[in-house]
Amino acid sequence: MQYRTMGRTGVQVSSLVLGAMNFGALGRTTQDEATAIVDAALEGGINLIDTADMYSGGESEEMVGKAIAGRRDDIVLATKANMPMGDERNHQGSSRRWLVTALDDSLRRLGVDHVDLYQIHRWDPRTSDEETLSALTDLQRVGKIRYFGSSTFPAYRVVQAQWAARDNHLSRYVTEQPSYSILQRGVETHVLPVTEQYGLGVLAWSPLASGWLSGAVRAGREITTSRSTFMPQRFDTAIPANRARLHAVEQLAKVADEAGLTMIQLALGFVTAHPAVTSAIIGPRTLDHLHSQLAAADTVLSADVLDAIDAIVAPGVDLAAHEKYDTPPALLDPSLRRR
Repeated sequence: MQYRTMGRTGVQVSSLVLGAMNFGALGRTTQDEATAIVDAALEGGINLIDTADMYSGGESEEMVGKAIAGRRDDIVLATKANMPMGDERNHQGSSRRWLVTALDDSLRRLGVDHVDLYQIHRWDPRTSDEETLSALTDLQRVGKIRYFGSSTFPAYRVVQAQWAARDNHLSRYVTEQPSYSILQRGVETHVLPVTEQYGLGVLAWSPLASGWLSGAVRAGREITTSRSTFMPQRFDTAIPANRARLHAVEQLAKVADEAGLTMIQLALGFVTAHPAVTSAIIGPRTLDHLHSQLAAADTVLSADVLDAIDAIVAPGVDLAAHEKYDTPPALLDPSLRRR
């Protein structure tokens, strides 16, 4: 396992992060299975675990808490807030009112008195940066969080938040968690240059592109991944973007074969090769998934392999741009771009 410094914090974290999104109802994972995955991940050198309050309605945090009981101090523990937690309109977002409550709920579910990294799951256009950063700074000062970060923020919002922290003498985001893979390289254009400029750590999620780069998706085979069962539109090859992804996967498979690598090693090695990226978040649903991903922990891609990847999916290109999560609201809501 490789270890890198998380931004400018001085905290050393593994180049692979255990993501717990599949713990609980979403991944149909039991507590025993989740604990076994955590045990194997820690044994494999992973020291950062990432979850969120909304994963399976809080069940993921509860499972993580039980799995790490008795060894909390050896783990860099990260969770997130902002996404809806029920039908109540104010049980979401990035207001002080909600974040104070959401963090206490997360700490209770995790069974800990603090988290190392508290992340805002998505940018909240209804809440000012000053409101959010002020609340996070106060939570940091009372010891409930050590650091805080953003997740899937557009590049200009990352910049605005840094300025707001400076201008209001508040603590700042120290990490950003963007979606990044060989098939979704748009963050290379704006987000990653910004994180490098401001010294943010980068924890990349979906490095296997929702399973497209796991080796299980190939031309001529029925797609039976877990994600395809509840997100069928993302794997429907009648859709042009999915045909483009499948074509790229077939070419990437040849590159991996020639380099003596699995598709997972190619995919994770690509993400962790970028100088702006601290770690890649893996989200195994089973022990077998975890072991196949841990096999990529020490993968270092040669320049020839990276050049071959660039020739298949050009730098800065998203093959499924419609699946972006950091799109400015005005591009999605016509009323916001018309007087």
